[in-house]
Amino acid sequence: MNEVHIPVLLSSVLEYLQPQGGETYLDLTAGYGGHADKILEVTRNYNGAVLNDRDQNAIDFLSAKYQEVKPNLMHDDFYSTALRLVESGNSFDMILADFGVSSPQLDITERGFSFAKEARLDMRMDESQDLDAWTIVNKWSERKLAEIFEKYAEERRGRAELLAREICTHRPINTTTELADLIKLKSPYSHTHPATRIFQAIRIVVNDELGIIERTLPLIPKLLKPGGRVAIISFHSLEDRLVKEFFKDESSKGIESSLRIITKKPIVADESENVNNPRARSAKLRVAEKI
Repeated sequence: MNEVHIPVLLSSVLEYLQPQGGETYLDLTAGYGGHADKILEVTRNYNGAVLNDRDQNAIDFLSAKYQEVKPNLMHDDFYSTALRLVESGNSFDMILADFGVSSPQLDITERGFSFAKEARLDMRMDESQDLDAWTIVNKWSERKLAEIFEKYAEERRGRAELLAREICTHRPINTTTELADLIKLKSPYSHTHPATRIFQAIRIVVNDELGIIERTLPLIPKLLKPGGRVAIISFHSLEDRLVKEFFKDESSKGIESSLRIITKKPIVADESENVNNPRARSAKLRVAEKI
């Protein structure tokens, strides 16, 4: 099947996870299998692999992709899957979590993640959930909008309040381009589109992205076998900070430490990967090992 999503930092993930024949593998955000493909080519242990994603489109793709060899597919957010696996007593030699939005989610116009083309405001990774971007933009209070713009878009308070006020004044706002054009109209010139961070903030809230990460990280040591490796890819500072602090805390408890940090600094893409896959520019990889 054709590759629909170029996995970021693939060579670094393979270098640091160091997959070996027969090892077990958990991919908490398998997407369209870009990383999983290469890891499973080495381990050949499909029965010992769990591939999870909260996007039904990704699960359908993986189900068709792996018709002959059948890894275990799970459809849920990665916290719910991690919790279920812990409760079932599962553990793995390798765990990977890629917190980024997949290329198909961005590129399929009707998913409403991008303002490059007009679509209804949506941004749901799991299309079965009720909360979507339209609801946040059109139903949430001005105060609540300002709070999420300040917290998750990292906008200054005054600007966050200004944008929230403009959104509430111009409701209803039904499409991605309507929202992006309104933000641009009220923004000073910048090299990147001024709506980028606002869309990021709304997407984070729609999918409870940071909350799910916070709840999942404490489960990681419980899911790793001794000597097992975990690799986490994040795409903005809020995510990376959570991973960095968790790894730091878990590695600094002396004899009670559960993890040893492998990457003292985050691994980033080299220039050749940035050219071939621009979405890798903001990716950061951190790796730790179960003690």
